[in-house]
Amino acid sequence: MESPTPPRRVTIVDVAQHAQVSTTAVSKVLRNAYGASPAMRAKVQQAIDELGYRPFAAARGLRGQTYTIGVMLPDIRNPFFPEIVDGLTEALSTTPYQVLLGPGGCNNEPAEARVTEAMIDRGMDALVLVAPVSPRTHLEHVARTVPTVVVGRHGHSPAYDSVSDDDLAGAALVVDHLVGLGHRRITHIEHAETDPDRLAEMPNAIRAEGYKRAMQAHGLADEIDIVSTTYTQEGGYLGARQLLARPQLPTAVFAGADVVAMGVLEAFTEAGVSVPDDVSLAGYDNTTFAALGPVSLTSVDQAGHQIGAEAARLLLDRIADRTKPSVRLNLSPTLVPRRTTARHA
Repeated sequence: MESPTPPRRVTIVDVAQHAQVSTTAVSKVLRNAYGASPAMRAKVQQAIDELGYRPFAAARGLRGQTYTIGVMLPDIRNPFFPEIVDGLTEALSTTPYQVLLGPGGCNNEPAEARVTEAMIDRGMDALVLVAPVSPRTHLEHVARTVPTVVVGRHGHSPAYDSVSDDDLAGAALVVDHLVGLGHRRITHIEHAETDPDRLAEMPNAIRAEGYKRAMQAHGLADEIDIVSTTYTQEGGYLGARQLLARPQLPTAVFAGADVVAMGVLEAFTEAGVSVPDDVSLAGYDNTTFAALGPVSLTSVDQAGHQIGAEAARLLLDRIADRTKPSVRLNLSPTLVPRRTTARHA
């Protein structure tokens, strides 16, 4: 028995024949080019819908654009990153561009480089790199090849645009809030930065510095206490276990990210430590689960949706003009107090 013939891919020629127009007319409509009347566009679009035509991305790439935006995410388990992607995709929803995601591995430079190079090799028109850990030389190499926006990393380069949160101010908001509630023994759980060349650019290091400065500003330099783990739920759990092994717990914990705070909550719950009756807890990112009733986590809102929207705007500007000066945006965070922080008796 002969194998059935696989269905043939619908081509631009098929669309032109179905719409009874030239292939040039179809091409103009697909490229949104000048010279196609509204009636022509409607006729071609109807043919596209009826035939189920899909443009062949590789062929479009040979003509200069694939209308794809590559987004590198370092850790797909971190609930903050979808906020950025939502803002990005919503801002691009009225454009021909489609967002494609690539996991870069958590703090994994080789995996991150492999993903970004693969996106370039596949002809993506622009890239958004979220909290990249690659050396600046690699980021600039990428940006010289394709329009690039770096999100969630400080520092400035003439090669790429960047969008970040004012992490110094955000950390101070948490400390100010906790001190205002009467807390003095405030511990910060940070993500340990192992590369000194990245130290001044990474948000985790800047939040830790913001915590220290705010504690000093309140006359609490002797109470500065930092536990170094990772910005993961496991990191928060392990950090809390370190605190539980001490003779005395702090009265408040500032977790450097909401995902870290979830690990802290898990460890405290297992040990019978009540939040906030025994220890107040604050996070950073204001992710969707922070607002869930059973969690109700005090957190810093760094406007992930806005970060994504601004990244999209910068990308479109950069695609339109590769020669324009690079832009660095630093957004102002706000504190969202909830039930995990309370006055210290």
